[in-house]
Amino acid sequence: MMHRRIVLGYLLSLLLTLAVAVPDAAGQARIKLGSLNDMTGATSDVGKDIALGIREAVQYVNDTGGINGKRIQLFLYDYGYRVPEAITTYKRFRNFDQVVAVWGWGTGDTEALSPIVNNDRMPYLSHSFSAHLTDPKKTPYNFVYGTDYSSNARAAITVWHDEVWQKDPRFKADREKGVKPRFVAFFAWAIPYASAPIKAIRDQATLLGFEIGPDQDISLTALDTKSQVLAAKNFKPHLVWHGNTTMSVAAAVKDSSALELGADHIVNNWGYDENLVKLAGPAAERVMGVAVNAFFGEKVPLMDKVMEYAKKMNPGVPQENRLIRTVQSWVDVLLMRVALERADKAGQLNGPGIKDAFETIRDWTPGLGRPPITITPADHRPGSLIRVYTIRGGKFALVKEVDLKQRWPDKWEKEWLGW
Repeated sequence: MMHRRIVLGYLLSLLLTLAVAVPDAAGQARIKLGSLNDMTGATSDVGKDIALGIREAVQYVNDTGGINGKRIQLFLYDYGYRVPEAITTYKRFRNFDQVVAVWGWGTGDTEALSPIVNNDRMPYLSHSFSAHLTDPKKTPYNFVYGTDYSSNARAAITVWHDEVWQKDPRFKADREKGVKPRFVAFFAWAIPYASAPIKAIRDQATLLGFEIGPDQDISLTALDTKSQVLAAKNFKPHLVWHGNTTMSVAAAVKDSSALELGADHIVNNWGYDENLVKLAGPAAERVMGVAVNAFFGEKVPLMDKVMEYAKKMNPGVPQENRLIRTVQSWVDVLLMRVALERADKAGQLNGPGIKDAFETIRDWTPGLGRPPITITPADHRPGSLIRVYTIRGGKFALVKEVDLKQRWPDKWEKEWLGW
């Protein structure tokens, strides 16, 4: 049965690849790239839109000159968020498809593949923003296009502390009594993505003077979180951090409201999107979270092309159902384009050459609301500026930008890299 599922998965992936790849003109060079995606697994609530965006952005690149005139040939596979299948698919990329670089997906599989990627010298730009992937002394061939989960978590709890705890009249009585803000985390304990920033956010909570309560274990596919909310209620938290993806975050936010937990909520970037508002309804009001670029349809440079290609390539998917995930995919693809173009111009369109090209990027942005990206040989974190939003009237509103490097320069430089 397992063999049959794997075969069926490859057949589906092959159909997707054939649908994406555009035949070259006779003799025109191609650059082969792999994309590992979750369209059917535990993170498909965010992964399906990512896959649409990858295909659309690659088509845009090919329509606008490719990589110095060379077209991208995309091999996109669904691995269902299963680490063993991710490893198998990566080996297919390397041995059969013979790609020069990979767009990766989850934290568990990306971290598991990291030693293999390093040994193969395969540039690997992932949708996992685990801070563990940002220290080039340990993971020299791993790159991320969004600010890492640990930095995002530090920024989110800092903004809530500065802008809500210290200013909101709801907490005035507690502040005047000298009560410490109480913090708990809701996340899937066994999932590397969800647990990746927990050490960092606890460290930041301690730095800011929080009292830390017991974590609650919530699966990525949870639809009922009442028992966890009731367990957290005994601690009387002021603030809850959500580390899962959108579907289970929405369930926890709704249950927290229904059971009168009385806490505010901050959310990691993969749990914070347009579907959170739809799924959580009124309970989403005032929920804060991190976005690494603009939301779908915002009036920012290049968004017109994102919307144009979404409509042209996937007309059956209403634009009101598209997410910030599409925009993230465009940032991901366009960052890869920059590195490939530089490596190609240097005559080094290979693993080490592409890695070196990534490490030359300074203050680059494609637009799309993405703060400038800098990547160096000593630090693969793409930046320290993080935007924290809140939901007001069903819309996302920027609360504050935090530059962690500027606010805590010594910790940024000497302590926080890689964890």
